[in-house]
Amino acid sequence: MSAIISGSIAFDTIMVFHDRFRNHILPEQVHILNVSFLVPELRREYGGCAGNIAYNLKLLGEEPLPLSTVGADIGSYDDWMTSHGIEKRYIRTINEHYTAQAYITTDMDDNQITAFHPGAMGEAHQVDVPADAGAKVGVVAPNGPDGMVKHARQFAEAGIPFIFDPGQAMPAFDGDQLREFIEKATWVAVNDYESQLLTERTGLELADIAERVDALIVTRGGEGSLIYAGSRDPIRIPAAKISQVADPTGCGDAFRAGLLFGLLRDIDWETTGRIASLMGAIKVEQSGTQNHTFTGEAFKARYQSAFGRSLELPIGA
Repeated sequence: MSAIISGSIAFDTIMVFHDRFRNHILPEQVHILNVSFLVPELRREYGGCAGNIAYNLKLLGEEPLPLSTVGADIGSYDDWMTSHGIEKRYIRTINEHYTAQAYITTDMDDNQITAFHPGAMGEAHQVDVPADAGAKVGVVAPNGPDGMVKHARQFAEAGIPFIFDPGQAMPAFDGDQLREFIEKATWVAVNDYESQLLTERTGLELADIAERVDALIVTRGGEGSLIYAGSRDPIRIPAAKISQVADPTGCGDAFRAGLLFGLLRDIDWETTGRIASLMGAIKVEQSGTQNHTFTGEAFKARYQSAFGRSLELPIGA
């Protein structure tokens, strides 16, 4: 079974500054700011919401179909997706653009300075949701705003149920646009902060949003998640225990892959939420958004340990 994943594909260039920004940025001189940081640590990661969700869903044994636009520099990322068996037929290369890229510099206090170049991501509206792909579900994740609007409309027109995951793209939309996304979506997934922003912009309370969709999922970091799905009280999903926090980047994408897995398999929300929670925990323990891995048996064993219940489902390839 397959899922169409509308979202960004991006390179993340991550650098570490072995000092503190505050030692080099003088508050009284910010109006003439001109600083340079020596960054002896650098790594380039494969990221973007569509890329991350697809990677995680593939780990679980399903067939993701990323729907995205990339630039002429996609080469090594393209090879990476091929090596992991990720289908690329709905990824379009826009040769006159670079692939979306984030340049992140972190200091010793974990402060970050980030520059983001959207590049080909801004052309996401040039690709269409394939109505004939045989996909059971979809997701509209952060991407070029025009592409998100178009893909939500096309999912609805094709009768493909989808998750609306506004994420960091939420500031691009006003209240009316967000309400329209909600009306078209089958499910909505946000983190705690995003849920507050969504209610402020739309004028809808969480209960109002939940009434308009089959389920509203709100993640709360170490406190687990809440799933509003038809009943008066939300389903409370505990967070899976982790051994270390190596890198939270991409945790939400891993969680959403778990949601898609459950939706593809018609699994109950209590189990789906726990699978998603464990996916997020596994990701948090590893630096980078697509460097973690597991076997099906290891996943099931950890699920049993984390939640005190067995998982009688095929996991992995």
